[in-house]
Amino acid sequence: MNDRKQRVLLAAQRLFIEKGFAATSVQDILDESQISKGTFYNYFSSKNECLMTILVHAQEITAARRKELMIGKDRADKEVFAKQIAIRLEIYREHQLVPLFEAVFHSKDPELRGFIKKHHMAELAWLARRLIDVFGEEAEPYAVDCAIMVMGMVKHFINVWVTGLKEELDTYRLISFILRRTDSIILHMIETKDRLFGERISLLAPVNLEESFYNKKQILDRLLSFSNSLGEEQKGKQYAEFLLNEIQSENPRVHLLETILGAFGATFTDTPYETTAKELAFAIYHYMNGRTKAQAP
Repeated sequence: MNDRKQRVLLAAQRLFIEKGFAATSVQDILDESQISKGTFYNYFSSKNECLMTILVHAQEITAARRKELMIGKDRADKEVFAKQIAIRLEIYREHQLVPLFEAVFHSKDPELRGFIKKHHMAELAWLARRLIDVFGEEAEPYAVDCAIMVMGMVKHFINVWVTGLKEELDTYRLISFILRRTDSIILHMIETKDRLFGERISLLAPVNLEESFYNKKQILDRLLSFSNSLGEEQKGKQYAEFLLNEIQSENPRVHLLETILGAFGATFTDTPYETTAKELAFAIYHYMNGRTKAQAP
């Protein structure tokens, strides 16, 4: 994402939070970001798409950070799982996204309602797959039911915490508490073979909000453009060049890529390149993940 488009999104986000999504016009966004109408519509087809881009970007950051937490760790590690769930809440708080999700949730616009449903199902699907990672294949018939319960507990505990306590929400402490309760619930479900939705709701297939985001050519083009934008002395340029060469190779080394991606993302933290680097890391992670699954017997 180029810097100008990023500035437009930040301006739009400020307005959506301050005035409300419905009360904010495209003209308000043009005035706030100091761009022409043509430039806005070159980036977005509508105000709806502008809002959805903001929320998709948050999902991209969440997915990238979740992947980073997994590097070199056991997929069954419950502490990592708790941190992965918590990071989503922290990103929403950091970027003040809760009011935006609420605006979409309460909207009568079919496009926005369809978007938020897809977003919700994507998170449920991720939770269900990770519950299977943590509790084993025997948990698969119960993973969807448990994912729904975990999301419900998170939502209502946050509501009570925010309205009933003066102290700041400790997301990791909250998620760890909920997962300890989930231990007992899922083990009892496995033991008694008790399930409600089970396999009647298929969430285990990956749900992508932007299917084309993981196209190899697009990734290579964006990575090359990013590398060229860095000065020769820019710390991290060698990581970008390594990623380019490795992804272009006939047999990219997945484990090596995962290790380098962690360093690649960290190198650009607190720099003007941070957002673009995080987006690229997210795209590469998911491209390689899809490639690995496609090659599996």
